[in-house]
Amino acid sequence: MKTLPLRELLRRPATVKKLTRAGQSVQITDSGKPLWVVHPAGQNEEEKSRRTQLMDEELDNLLKERRSAVSAAKLVLDSRGL
Repeated sequence: MKTLPLRELLRRPATVKKLTRAGQSVQITDSGKPLWVVHPAGQNEEEKSRRTQLMDEELDNLLKERRSAVSAAKLVLDSRGL
Protein backbone atom coordinates (compact mmCIF):
# COMPACT_ATOMS: atom_id res chain seq x y z
CA MET A 1 0.00 0.00 0.00
CA LYS A 2 1.36 3.38 -1.00
CA THR A 3 1.18 6.24 1.54
CA LEU A 4 0.69 9.84 0.44
CA PRO A 5 0.18 13.01 2.46
CA LEU A 6 -3.10 14.89 2.12
CA ARG A 7 -1.22 17.76 0.51
CA GLU A 8 -0.13 15.44 -2.33
CA LEU A 9 -3.73 14.33 -2.87
CA LEU A 10 -4.91 17.93 -3.08
CA ARG A 11 -2.09 19.09 -5.35
CA ARG A 12 -1.91 16.05 -7.65
CA PRO A 13 -5.06 13.94 -7.50
CA ALA A 14 -3.99 12.24 -10.74
CA THR A 15 -1.26 10.48 -8.75
CA VAL A 16 -3.87 8.72 -6.61
CA LYS A 17 -5.94 7.99 -9.70
CA LYS A 18 -2.93 6.43 -11.42
CA LEU A 19 -2.07 4.25 -8.42
CA THR A 20 -5.62 3.02 -7.84
CA ARG A 21 -6.10 2.35 -11.54
CA ALA A 22 -3.01 0.12 -11.33
CA GLY A 23 -4.72 -1.84 -8.53
CA GLN A 24 -2.88 -0.35 -5.56
CA SER A 25 -4.52 0.94 -2.40
CA VAL A 26 -3.41 4.37 -1.21
CA GLN A 27 -3.29 5.55 2.40
CA ILE A 28 -3.79 9.30 2.81
CA THR A 29 -2.17 10.87 5.87
CA ASP A 30 -2.32 14.25 7.58
CA SER A 31 0.68 15.19 9.72
CA GLY A 32 1.76 11.57 9.53
CA LYS A 33 -1.53 10.25 10.92
CA PRO A 34 -3.69 8.03 8.69
CA LEU A 35 -6.94 9.61 7.48
CA TRP A 36 -8.27 7.41 4.70
CA VAL A 37 -7.44 4.38 2.64
CA VAL A 38 -8.49 4.64 -1.00
CA HIS A 39 -9.05 1.26 -2.66
CA PRO A 40 -9.43 0.56 -6.37
CA ALA A 41 -13.01 0.28 -7.56
CA GLY A 42 -14.36 -3.26 -7.57
CA GLN A 43 -12.31 -4.30 -4.57
CA ASN A 44 -15.16 -5.04 -2.19
CA GLU A 45 -15.17 -7.03 1.02
CA GLU A 46 -16.27 -10.28 -0.64
CA GLU A 47 -13.33 -10.17 -3.05
CA LYS A 48 -10.89 -9.42 -0.23
CA SER A 49 -12.33 -12.22 1.87
CA ARG A 50 -12.09 -14.70 -1.00
CA ARG A 51 -8.51 -13.63 -1.79
CA THR A 52 -7.54 -14.04 1.86
CA GLN A 53 -9.14 -17.47 1.95
CA LEU A 54 -7.26 -18.56 -1.18
CA MET A 55 -3.95 -17.33 0.22
CA ASP A 56 -4.59 -19.17 3.50
CA GLU A 57 -5.37 -22.37 1.62
CA GLU A 58 -2.22 -22.05 -0.47
CA LEU A 59 -0.09 -21.41 2.61
CA ASP A 60 -1.62 -24.47 4.32
CA ASN A 61 -0.74 -26.58 1.27
CA LEU A 62 2.84 -25.30 1.27
CA LEU A 63 3.26 -26.01 4.96
CA LYS A 64 2.01 -29.59 4.49
CA GLU A 65 4.70 -30.36 1.89
CA ARG A 66 7.73 -32.39 2.87
CA ARG A 67 10.69 -30.27 3.93
CA SER A 68 13.77 -30.16 1.78
CA ALA A 69 16.95 -31.84 2.97
CA VAL A 70 18.84 -28.65 2.05
CA SER A 71 18.33 -25.59 4.26
CA ALA A 72 17.46 -22.20 2.80
CA ALA A 73 20.58 -20.72 4.42
CA LYS A 74 22.77 -23.26 2.63
CA LEU A 75 21.10 -22.43 -0.69
CA VAL A 76 21.72 -18.72 -0.19
CA LEU A 77 25.33 -19.21 0.86
CA ASP A 78 26.00 -21.58 -2.04
CA SER A 79 24.48 -19.17 -4.54
CA ARG A 80 26.80 -16.42 -3.28
CA GLY A 81 29.83 -18.68 -3.46
CA LEU A 82 30.51 -18.49 0.27
